Amino acid sequence: MTAIEFSFHIGRVSKSLKPFAMKLTRDYEDANDLLQDTLLKAFTNRDKYTEGTNLKAWLYTIMKNTFITNYQKMVRKNTFIDTSDNLHYINSLESSTDNSAASSFALNDIENAVKSLDEAYRMPFVMYFRGFKYHEIADKLNIPIGTVKNRIHIARKELKDKLHMYAYWN
Repeated sequence: MTAIEFSFHIGRVSKSLKPFAMKLTRDYEDANDLLQDTLLKAFTNRDKYTEGTNLKAWLYTIMKNTFITNYQKMVRKNTFIDTSDNLHYINSLESSTDNSAASSFALNDIENAVKSLDEAYRMPFVMYFRGFKYHEIADKLNIPIGTVKNRIHIARKELKDKLHMYAYWN
């Protein structure tokens, strides 16, 4: 395959890579950078591509591996190493403390919000949360599977409204 043919095929497939890059990076500029890195690596390594195989899957693999490599570099770059006699990582979790008061309040708010749900919505939601499948909930509560899905959806929507203050909380 010539370079021009390869570029043409990559151009056709590259539009589908953008959403995947956005999913990985969750940032528009980083997604564009990742896409550009991926296409550059694909073009420079086009001799390793076997004609007739799935080009899209090959590009997705390059993108995923590039993202993982970049992420690992970033983590390494942000890790500070103490060069004193102790030789331990400064940002190690062993030396950090956790204030569980905030999470305790959040957990109480979540429990109260779930308890305040109407029984018709609470029961299917709690069962789903505990790992039951839709059909198991439908059988146990003796209601149609569509009703189970609808009640879980409504319960999640109500909980989202009641717990809106935690939407952007870390």
